[in-house]
Amino acid sequence: MELYEEIILHALRNERAIISVSFPDMKLNAQELVGAASYGALIGIQHILKDDTLNDEECFYKIEEIVRIFENMGSGCGSRHDFG
Repeated sequence: MELYEEIILHALRNERAIISVSFPDMKLNAQELVGAASYGALIGIQHILKDDTLNDEECFYKIEEIVRIFENMGSGCGSRHDFG
């Protein structure tokens, strides 16, 4: 599934739905929703990458934190993420 679709599905799962499949409390359209989630993810990734307190051996954990950001947006990051 494309990242855009994963973000939308994840966001919709967290909204209150009515039988008519509308989301009355959703204030953002799909493009705004993905944009907001993407920007939040970029801020999180930037924060992780700017952390100079870790040595090279600990850099693996930076990547793990980035993967967790994607997972929190509803993206599984594929089958290669079988560590952690």
